[in-house]
Amino acid sequence: MATKASTKKAAPKKAAVKTTKTTAVSAKSAPKKAAVKKATSKVDPVVKAEPVAEAKPTAEGKKEKKTAVAEINVSVASKQEIIETFAQKNGDTGSPEVQVALLSNKIGRLIEHLNENKKDNHSRRGLLKIVAKRRRILSYLQGMDDGRYKGLIGKLGLKK
Repeated sequence: MATKASTKKAAPKKAAVKTTKTTAVSAKSAPKKAAVKKATSKVDPVVKAEPVAEAKPTAEGKKEKKTAVAEINVSVASKQEIIETFAQKNGDTGSPEVQVALLSNKIGRLIEHLNENKKDNHSRRGLLKIVAKRRRILSYLQGMDDGRYKGLIGKLGLKK
């Protein structure tokens, strides 16, 4: 007499095999557990520029290094002065003349920075982007009104 169990083929059970990988960790590749201290004080986003003192010779005759960092951004007062000089009407901050004048000022400051820091390639790339933007705005102004373009070039002392 045949039973039901014998007539059906039983599927073989798969054995659950767990493999663990062991890796050797050398002292060099182990992560260092150093206490990292985060600054909790808030930083004031507006940095006021102070005049940089000239390097004075010491008693030994060597010059001291300048410790103050030159600010690249334009201060609010000089920016307002530029806007008032090149504005087409009262409250004008977006005309091409104002934009080009502000960019030209920023370019001049970046050039001074790059003369002191010759290996600062990140600022150099930013300078190239600003010069290209100024060129685009000048092309727009030349196509819109050639007289305004020539007047602006004359005021700023730019080529072309």
